[in-house]
Formats: sequence, C-alpha cells, structure tokens
Amino acid sequence: MSSLHQRHLAVSPDWLALYYKRPLEITHGEGRHVWDADGRRYLDFFGGILTTMTAHALPEVTKAVAEQAGRIIHTSTLYLNRPMIELAERIATLSGIPDARVFFTTSGTEANDTALLLATAYRRSNQILAMRNSYHGRSFSAVSITGNNAWSPTSLSPLQTLYVHGGVRTRGPYAHLGDAEFIEACVADLEDLLGHTRTPAALIAEPIQGVGGFTSPPDGLYAAFRRVLDRHGVLWISDEVQTGWGRSGEHFWGWQAHGENGPPDILTFAKGIGNGMSIGGVVARAEVMNCLDANSISTFGGSPVTMAAGLANLSYLLEHDLQGNARRVGGLLIERLRAIGAGAEWVREVRGRGLMIGIELAKPGTDEAAPEAAAAVLEAAREGGLLIGKGGGHNTSVLRIAPPLSLTIPEAEEGAGILAEALRSLG
Repeated sequence: MSSLHQRHLAVSPDWLALYYKRPLEITHGEGRHVWDADGRRYLDFFGGILTTMTAHALPEVTKAVAEQAGRIIHTSTLYLNRPMIELAERIATLSGIPDARVFFTTSGTEANDTALLLATAYRRSNQILAMRNSYHGRSFSAVSITGNNAWSPTSLSPLQTLYVHGGVRTRGPYAHLGDAEFIEACVADLEDLLGHTRTPAALIAEPIQGVGGFTSPPDGLYAAFRRVLDRHGVLWISDEVQTGWGRSGEHFWGWQAHGENGPPDILTFAKGIGNGMSIGGVVARAEVMNCLDANSISTFGGSPVTMAAGLANLSYLLEHDLQGNARRVGGLLIERLRAIGAGAEWVREVRGRGLMIGIELAKPGTDEAAPEAAAAVLEAAREGGLLIGKGGGHNTSVLRIAPPLSLTIPEAEEGAGILAEALRSLG
C-alpha cells in the first residue's frame, strides 16, 4: 500500500470509494490521455466521471481560467457577474425552454436538489415520481429519489417518492415486449400509479441512466409519459447531468429523443460543461423558477472563474462540432465493442449512444449479474493502459465508457483493442 493511500484512509470516510486494488494517483493529462505518479500514460475512457468533456488541459479553457483568476476569482451572486450572465444566456437559448431562467450551482447534486425545491414549491406537493434504477446525487433529498439502493444510504426523506417502470429496457417485467408495447405498458403503469396517490409535484428522469449503467428506454417513452403528466399537472424534470452537451451524439440534450411534446419544464445540468471546473445548474421557465417566495443566493454558484471556463468550453464544443464527433466516433466504437461482445461469453449486452456506452456483464449462459467480472475487467483494462468506469443497478456489473468528446478514431480503436484483451482475460 502506498503512503498516499495510507494517508487517504487515515483521513477519509470509509464509504469514499477508490477504484483499483492499487489506487491510482493521476498527476496530469493532455487530450484524451492522463499520467499517473509513476509516469505511466493511460487512455482515458471515463473523463473523471463524464466530466472532462472536451479534452484534458484544453488550452482554450486553461487560458480562460488563468485570465479570469488574474482579474478576480470570487464575488458571489450578490453582484452583477458578466461571465455568469453570458453563459446563462447561451444555456437558456440552447435548452429549448421558452422564457428560460438559469440558476447556477456547484454540482449536479445541488442542481437536482434545487429542481426538487422548485417543483415542490410550485406544485405545493412533496410527492415525486422517479425511475427505478435511477441516480440523482448524494444530498439528503437526492438520495431519497434515487432508485438504486447501492447509492441510497437512507430511507429517511423530506419527500415521498414513487418509482415508475421504464428506465431499464432489457430487464424487469416488460423486457420481453417490443418497443411500442414496452412504452404502452410503462404508460399504463404510470396511469395506474397516479390513480392511487395524490398528485405528485414532478417526475424526475435521466434520459440515459448514468450510474445505473447507461441504460435507457425506447425513444418516445418520456414523450408518452409527458402526455399523462400534463393531464395531471405534473412537471417533468430532465436530469441532463450526464446526458447533456451532445454526448449522445444524436441529440444535444437527452430529452430530445423524447421531445415531441416540447422541452421539459425543468432541466438540470453539470459535469461536462465545466470540463472539470465545478459547474451545475437548473433551467426552468420563468413562472417555475420564480415561484420561490423567500430569499435565496449562491455563494459559489456562478463563480467568475468557473463561468469563464464554461464559456470557453462550450464555445470549443460548438465550434468543433464535438456532438457530431461523438456521433461518428461513438458509432464506430459501439459497433466495434458489439463485435467484441458477440464473441465474449461474459458480455450480456453492449448498449449506449454516442460516447456514452455500457457493456453489461453476466455469468455465462445466465442473466445473473457478474460484479466480480466487472471489477476484474476494470483492473485488466488499467494494466493495458485504459481507464474506464463501472456501474449498473444490478450489483455494479456494467463497464461504463465515456471518453472526452474529442476522441479520435485511432484512439477509439486502441481502447477497443485493450477492452477486447481485458474481456478475454476472464477466460
């Protein structure tokens, strides 16, 4: 055990997880690569949990941060903040929400917490609908709406949460149905649920479940849900913390795969927009955002430095069409991984969109989750020079692949080759 690992254990909570039997200290990065304290280089297919969105040490972002830090680092929301206003203007337009208002936070957890506050205050209800297998953050309110018990340490809650079918396509009671029948069954379940409860404030849903293992429903499910929700006056919160900014390739926001009834009432974002800087936020139409009747500010939300980073990062993303790159390179990568998976007996499913890909492992010949196999592949990939993540609602048996959106075709091929070797190591 390294001395740094020992020091970590001496001062950190037991529940603060570390990857790998020999935890890794990452000292620097460039592009799609990072280096550890021993000087070894790795191809990064996880981006600090989908957060290094464009590239490590992107010059445009580091320059913007340095220049803003040289002027002023902090003011709070009590003063006019030009970078915050400029970024809010751009996000409001990109969100698709009419008459949008934007509130910045420091994380996705805080963004979802704020969305829950807005929805419950606006609807005067503490009931929330959430999806099974979901994850929305680690605050007291966020864990109480998380439908994945591996990430929800308490059942105590300020909210009453009711869980809906539909977030997982290939498991559960409707898995055997075709897409149209799957949607119909999930809508019937939602209708039945609403008939047995007081009207909830909102449904919160990740268009593609992140921690849950990059699983998603058929396109159109949330549009079908929306027709029911609108009839009952229930808001729709789209949690875009992991799916936003073009990562899925096909769409800029995950909700757009379900957007035939228009944008969500509330949209939350974080992670990739700051390329590693702490930015989260909420977008909502004005009447919802303005419903609070008490004072509220943010000390660190909208920091001039993080806003400068966000502006530079968003500009780079749009100017270099990284959404298109995610679609093209991600499409090639997922097909390569599906071909590898077809010959690997431990692979149950390869799924995803763009550069948001999950490889679900199961014990050969069964649907039984294989968390030990996922841990072994994680280790083998590291030994091969590749960093990936893991997750899933079924005992963490899904390998999570989410590189920076500037990934090149040769890097995708290299990573796929390492993963193929890692999967072969299972025997």
